Amino acid sequence: MTNLTFITGNIHKAEYLAKWLNVPIPHYELDLDEIQSLDSREVTAHKAKQAYEVLGTPVLVEDVALTFTAMGRLPGTFIKWFLDELGLDGLCKLADGLEHRGAECTIVYALYEGKKMEYFEARQTGRIADTPKGTGGFGWNAVFIPDGSRQTYAEMDEATFKQWNIRAHAIEKLKLYLDKAGSA
Repeated sequence: MTNLTFITGNIHKAEYLAKWLNVPIPHYELDLDEIQSLDSREVTAHKAKQAYEVLGTPVLVEDVALTFTAMGRLPGTFIKWFLDELGLDGLCKLADGLEHRGAECTIVYALYEGKKMEYFEARQTGRIADTPKGTGGFGWNAVFIPDGSRQTYAEMDEATFKQWNIRAHAIEKLKLYLDKAGSA
């Protein structure tokens, strides 16, 4: 699929995607409606269909969620607004009041070419830190500690982060799909 456009306003996400796919991927910023759903597939499918209607070419969108498992599926896909409202310290304080600090982060990429929706997902279980730690990454990286680690994503150097990186795992699935589609 040679005419794929990644829908994002975040240049770092676009550069990261191109790096992992090892090919330049055009990106385009669109102001898309984000439906209220705790299902990342529903959120990405809605965004992908909207983007396709605007551009008329195959599109790729992503959605990242962070769930505090003691809260069911929350904040989940709403993590951006929880982070905006509470900040990193507030997320940690929110976890203070829960029966446990267990968490799961997920990423879903949705690729839509006008007829068929394909999903590429990755998940990582972990826990919410007592306090934000580290300066690397972005968003909620300073509060999420993956299972098997003592560090938040934001504390990890690039080599360490690579083994826990859900974005890289999902992109690898996307790469395999694109390679297979290109050879078909």
